[in-house]
Amino acid sequence: MTPEATILIVNAIFLAFAYLWVYPGLTRKTMNLILAYDTAISCAALLVAGLLFWGSGTSFNLILINGNWFAFSIITLMLMELPLFAWFARKHDLDF
Repeated sequence: MTPEATILIVNAIFLAFAYLWVYPGLTRKTMNLILAYDTAISCAALLVAGLLFWGSGTSFNLILINGNWFAFSIITLMLMELPLFAWFARKHDLDF
């Protein structure tokens, strides 16, 4: 498996955990609460990526440029989460 695929799978697992279990289970769904949980879950995804690739010198292909594991993780996590967050916010009438 390529390093890019590994990080994409890690991101997908953390996002599935967040949007299929954590966020729907909140009794009070506010923007501040979602952002607090999202920060913790995103940091956990970055921690896993760091544990896998920190110090390895692995280069990640970001289509037009190559980057390190941190840049690839942050950018792909954001791109994967944006449509999920927009859907969740509309569904639960959160103002953003």
